Amino acid sequence: MGTNESPFRVIGTPRPKIDAVAKVTGALLFADDLVRPRMLHCKLLRAPHPHALIVGIDTTRAAVLPGVAAVLTGRDLPVPFGILPVSQDEHALCIERVRFVGDGVAAVAAVDEDTALAACELIDVEYEPLRAIASIEDALATREPALHDYGDDANVHKRVALDFGGVDDAMQGADVVREDVFFYEGNTHLAMEQHAALAEWSADGRLTLWSSTQTPHYVHRALSKVLELDPAHVRVIATPNGGGFGGKSDPFGHEIVVAELARRTGRPVKICLTREEVFYCHRGRHPTLMKIKTGLTRDGRILAMDFTSFLDGGAYGSYGVASTYYTGALQTVTYQVPAYRFRGVRVFTNKPPCGPKRGHGTPQPRFALECHLDKIAEQLGVDPAEWRQRILQPPNSVTANWLRIGSMALGHCISTVVQASGWAQKFRQLPFGHGVGIACSSYISGAGLPIYWNNMPHSSVQLKLDRSGGVAAFCGSTDIGQGSDSVLAFCVAEVLGIEPIDIRVVTGDTDLAPVDLGSYSSRVTMMTGHAAIQAAVRARDVLALAVAAKLGVAGDRLTVAGRRVFDAEDPRRSVSFAEAVQIAESGQGAVGTVGSYTPPRSPGRYKGAGVGPSPAYSYSCAVAEVEVEPSTGIVRVPKVWIAHDIGQAINPLLALGQVEGSVYMGLGEALMEEMTYRDAERRMVHHHPSMLEYKTPTTLEMCDVESFLIEEAEPGGPFGAKEVGQGPLLPIPPAVANAVYDAVGVRIDQVPCAPHAVLRALRDKMKGKDGRYGPTRVPDYNFPEASLVRTPAQGGDGREANGRPHDEVGENRESTAGVSTAGVSTAGAPPQEKR
Repeated sequence: MGTNESPFRVIGTPRPKIDAVAKVTGALLFADDLVRPRMLHCKLLRAPHPHALIVGIDTTRAAVLPGVAAVLTGRDLPVPFGILPVSQDEHALCIERVRFVGDGVAAVAAVDEDTALAACELIDVEYEPLRAIASIEDALATREPALHDYGDDANVHKRVALDFGGVDDAMQGADVVREDVFFYEGNTHLAMEQHAALAEWSADGRLTLWSSTQTPHYVHRALSKVLELDPAHVRVIATPNGGGFGGKSDPFGHEIVVAELARRTGRPVKICLTREEVFYCHRGRHPTLMKIKTGLTRDGRILAMDFTSFLDGGAYGSYGVASTYYTGALQTVTYQVPAYRFRGVRVFTNKPPCGPKRGHGTPQPRFALECHLDKIAEQLGVDPAEWRQRILQPPNSVTANWLRIGSMALGHCISTVVQASGWAQKFRQLPFGHGVGIACSSYISGAGLPIYWNNMPHSSVQLKLDRSGGVAAFCGSTDIGQGSDSVLAFCVAEVLGIEPIDIRVVTGDTDLAPVDLGSYSSRVTMMTGHAAIQAAVRARDVLALAVAAKLGVAGDRLTVAGRRVFDAEDPRRSVSFAEAVQIAESGQGAVGTVGSYTPPRSPGRYKGAGVGPSPAYSYSCAVAEVEVEPSTGIVRVPKVWIAHDIGQAINPLLALGQVEGSVYMGLGEALMEEMTYRDAERRMVHHHPSMLEYKTPTTLEMCDVESFLIEEAEPGGPFGAKEVGQGPLLPIPPAVANAVYDAVGVRIDQVPCAPHAVLRALRDKMKGKDGRYGPTRVPDYNFPEASLVRTPAQGGDGREANGRPHDEVGENRESTAGVSTAGVSTAGAPPQEKR
């Protein structure tokens, strides 16, 4: 951890979460804990086919079963929805076609879950099976049947081709050119809490939905759209969340279904998905096939990089357009790459839809890049840690693809873990079966643009100061276990000179709180933090003005600390915080302030420039030590050293928990986690529909972790802070893979590094073959000619060669002309027509 003495009083001090006591005592209520009078229970009937037409549905027998209150089919909810404006391709229940095993077909509300489940079994559905698409290659080769009638080509959802700086010309001057192919298997979030939702209508026709969601604002939008409701009459409450990791950041059909069932029955309706159904919801890591080619000088300077990715998106769009861009966006923010080409394609297949999982679209290319660099370092005959230090992207620079870098302490991270791990004494020097590997990474501190383009703030906070001395803080952000409610309280407490326990935090409620766009992309600390600080500074100024008049001193001499407002030059002249609020309220009435935050504009102006920009980038470096059993291929990781460039830790206790949680999840992806399917006769049934079969690390597999928080303040962050929720996951899989090579001399170029893969590579090496396991080629896909974008070094302006301005993944612009956004909630603003 950083050793500099903190200039703050609350910020930077280790404190428990503000909801810690409620959690450990069981007092905190999650979505499935909620009970309403006369509540009904919902169950969904799900498709047994991966791809089929719905010929007919007969709900007669289910509807007359005693205890059943209502039955729905897709015809009852015909309006489509989706998280991105460009992929509104989902229905709450399928209407004409199912696209994966588990797609929702009908829903029942009954007096209890057993009755609802029994009623689902009485629904008769006639299907006409269609050819199922099983893989990336299958999707690229299949034009009919197409899963959707939109996208870039047949079963291609999105394709991208961008060239920054002229890669082919730059490659001509390279002394060393290396090309590698990698594969990253899909995996899922496995949050401890299943998805759950409860809907209730008031007597005057207003809807309230409680849901375990990460994005109440976007659920609000989906509900008002599909149910054709006035957004002002919809209320979404994001309940305390037992883990999300991105898996609860889409709006889901079951949330809409219970709302409609509640409307039809006049009674509250709740659903809690089974673990198997959570696997159907998925939205997890995309299986990604990648090819990377890099040209360098003899002394190791990168001249050009060419990166291609193929994503298996599953059955629906989800965040897929953004996911595609993300697989190519962030390679340049870590190392100097003066010329860069990215080509990517996302396809539809008949599997549960993929979406954002911790690190959204970036762990896959990071694995490929860091393993690729490890191979280059060996080819050049240089130490991979020392070489990475030499090629780092400098701070306060703009990358070839027009991403603006602020602070950049990755060099400090590398030197920290190299020293702590004893890298110089271990690398290439441990006995056979033992090895160390290194990898670096970067991640965004919140996306630079909203999903639905508008000029409104990304986060807003309202404060209400009470004459008792308490403060209520209202924000639309959602605590998904990462401690964002605590961050909000800590920021306000720091500015106002009070304690976090004095603050009542109200979040995730679209009726009570101003809009925050959700807990995803590591955005909450950056954006809610800034909004909270602005609101708190305004509140402090209100108090200072009132107290200055009372004490007869200049306002700029007043300061706050220890729940008091006092004269900095004569601290005996003071009033308590509660008295200060009373004085202010006596003079001007109730004391309340607002704060908002909108990220700075990205310099990129090309199509797709909306994915990748961030107010700040975090950086991580990890060294993994492994033990490999040559006879079985089993890989164990006894220890990981990891350093994370956090800027400034708001709370080091919570930050270290996020780092170690990222290591745990990264370890699971590196060694064992995968979403695999049986495709006999193209049934596409998931191999692992429960936590008994989906392997994830237990305490026996979890390694020791030595963590370091590198605190070099980020000028653009709240109190200098940057993200810590997702970035530390990224270097773990490649560090493990690189360590396996150091241990036994074989390359595992796909994730997970399973025992059979290691064993196969070892056996091939013993036979004199290439000691490697992984893909050898990518599909021969005809990408369109890459749009050439001039780089900053070439004097470009961030536009494509044809001069087109950029457009965002949403491509849905909302007019805010003549509307003041200061302190105004925009939850549930109706979607505008595409232009």
